[in-house]
Amino acid sequence: MPGELRIDPHVKVLDDRVVRRAKSRGIDALVYAPHFTRLPDIRQRAARFTDDDLLVIPGREVFAGDWRHRKHVLALGLTDAVPDFITLEGAMAEFADQGATVLVPHPGFMTVSLDPDEVRRYREPIHGVEVYNPKHLPSHNRAAETLAADLDLPVFGSSYAHLRGTVGEVWTTFEGVDAAEDAIREAFESGCPRRVERRTGRRHELRCAAEFAHLVYENSWSKLDRVALSGTEATHPRHPAYEGRFDDVAVY
Repeated sequence: MPGELRIDPHVKVLDDRVVRRAKSRGIDALVYAPHFTRLPDIRQRAARFTDDDLLVIPGREVFAGDWRHRKHVLALGLTDAVPDFITLEGAMAEFADQGATVLVPHPGFMTVSLDPDEVRRYREPIHGVEVYNPKHLPSHNRAAETLAADLDLPVFGSSYAHLRGTVGEVWTTFEGVDAAEDAIREAFESGCPRRVERRTGRRHELRCAAEFAHLVYENSWSKLDRVALSGTEATHPRHPAYEGRFDDVAVY
């Protein structure tokens, strides 16, 4: 029988150092969902770093909407690539068509999240709401917990690691779930009991501060020019790889 499974459900970085850190902190599985990277590349890298001690699951955090009001939605189990900078309605419809597991990272956080009204509107296809990550301030965690409770939605926590040292700072523990992608997706989708857990102390506080400071780059106009306006980024909806399939829901 499977015992406890500890999953860090959202990391942006993946290399040998990340794998070593995850294992040293007792993590059994990671969801690797880097920004602006197409699904085939994510899958390939996830497979490269998966071994008997750590499962790496490919995921896509899609940026729906425009850069100023982008809505991050985390999808697991996609069968086909979905670009960034399409409408939220278009993204949710595509996830439903593909039978994806849909998670809401950092709800109501700054201008990079689904707001409470949007979570309510799309409650049915949503399988979990994040209630803790190191970029959150305490008020964000409390608001996310309240939202999840009000809508009776399952919760999760992740390191949301953009920096290697943050991997394994936060995790979600499931009981009796195998370290297999299908089993983990089923656990999220079924509302399987879980615990959101994290490290504590001064070092954790410093990791949180470092991740929050990283937001300066994440929201920079230089990055906007590179990824949103050029049309050449791999996950831009008008990139030739998508063959015009998302032109009707593209916002750029």
